[in-house]
Amino acid sequence: MKKCKWLVAMAVMAGCVFGASALSVNENEIKSTGSEVVEFNSYSGPHALIESAASITEIGGNLGRQVAIDLNQAGAYGLNTKYSVIHAIDSSEGSKMDADILVINEDATVDHITNLRRIIAGYLIEAYGYNANDASTIATFITVYNAVYRQNLSVFNTKYKSVVTRNLTEEDCGLSTNWSDWPGNTQIVIPLFDMSSSLSAVDTSVISDKKVIASIKEEDDLGVDERKNLADIKQREATDYSNKAQEAAQTAAQQNRQLAQQQEAANKASENAAQAVAQAAANPDDQELQKKAQEAQALAQTEKEKAEAQKQQTEQAQKDAEKAQAVADKKLAESTTERTEIAKDKQKLLSQALAAEQDRNAAIGMIIVDDKKQLASLVKIDSTTGNILSQSPVKAIHGRTVIPVSEGTGSKAKTIGFVAVCNESTATNSAVRLCYIDSQSLEIQAQSKEIVYQDSVLVEDGNYYFCVIKSGSSYYIAKYDSDMNLIQKSTATVKNTTPITVTDKGIIATSSANKIILLNTDTLAAVSQ
Repeated sequence: MKKCKWLVAMAVMAGCVFGASALSVNENEIKSTGSEVVEFNSYSGPHALIESAASITEIGGNLGRQVAIDLNQAGAYGLNTKYSVIHAIDSSEGSKMDADILVINEDATVDHITNLRRIIAGYLIEAYGYNANDASTIATFITVYNAVYRQNLSVFNTKYKSVVTRNLTEEDCGLSTNWSDWPGNTQIVIPLFDMSSSLSAVDTSVISDKKVIASIKEEDDLGVDERKNLADIKQREATDYSNKAQEAAQTAAQQNRQLAQQQEAANKASENAAQAVAQAAANPDDQELQKKAQEAQALAQTEKEKAEAQKQQTEQAQKDAEKAQAVADKKLAESTTERTEIAKDKQKLLSQALAAEQDRNAAIGMIIVDDKKQLASLVKIDSTTGNILSQSPVKAIHGRTVIPVSEGTGSKAKTIGFVAVCNESTATNSAVRLCYIDSQSLEIQAQSKEIVYQDSVLVEDGNYYFCVIKSGSSYYIAKYDSDMNLIQKSTATVKNTTPITVTDKGIIATSSANKIILLNTDTLAAVSQ
């Protein structure tokens, strides 16, 4: 019965011919509520036939090449084979989305999510020109998207054109998380955006909505790598559409100049026609003047029509520029937001890793990197064996001094970072700054904007840190908070090698004139010198 239903849908589809150019922006994205956890169960037993990854990818590639022959032609491909595609497009329904529908038929043998993604990736490569890496990333999101909305026909009806939804059924739409349900029960919806682009043919916004991201984040690694890959794609999409917007804006400017010229020509032709008509009216028996009047009126009408056509071209170019820029802004905003969330999740993973290391009695200490320059680096070691678990990428901590930053009090206090005078490399031209180094990643999380004297002493007083900074050719005592923001700079200049002694009366230092001075701890103004 399923096969009959499928054949009827394919027959209806095959009889429809729709023209479609580059698809427009999908303003109505899928809005998510709640969270769906997707975990694919793939077959893990013995296989009668082992196929190579390339041959599996070629299954989708073969379908893609058929569709690519004419992307603007709706149709069904792979009829009566294990895997079929419906290229469901219709330019007459502009407010909703077009889509490709990948159908896994009853005699299909795919039984692992990795291989299914290879088939989809192969299709995207051949149909739309995606590169292999981008196709793999998008295929992953397509499968999760279809699993999240499995058997939710109402969602597809709301968002997709009728040319798409009339080929979907409630029981088959989307993708089951169980491989045994795939043959004969699967209609994978691939939302389309701009078929003319090898980067934006698939709508990356739709396949990465909140529900999809929430599901991918259920992975042990929070799906960080795949999410980062998609954020990179969106970043490139933003750049691509920004360039298109600029080109369209340039075209609009040129069209506008041509419009001004055409309107001037139309106005002149209209004036000439008015004069010719007036002369003809004054001399009704003069056939030559009557003919010239008619010709002048015809020319004026032609020039008017040209001006109107030019105006439409100008307006269209302006609309194209605005539309492309809107896409660029949207993709850039999504990429930026996702990168921020990915950074948070990376921090979470690092916290989890640190917790695991702490369970192994991890301890943080310093090792010498350069004896001559007395540069050091942080390392994390297993205190029971002395083995190095990880080493900080910061290779140049000056003065072999770090000040721990803690949160919590008493027995609950824990070190969350270190303040140090450092630069990331040992290169002589690398700027030295006051840095906050995270205790989990051992990477710089914040640093001062100001240049710090490389051999400056570093002193802590409560939640503030004091060191010597360089401004122009002079040196000053500087006061920083734990976010490496400059709070105050001394009014008096000091020697770059000055000690910094914090007392209850103020800060004692050595001025540039080699005299002892006392600075107010709060304002760093000179109290006496």
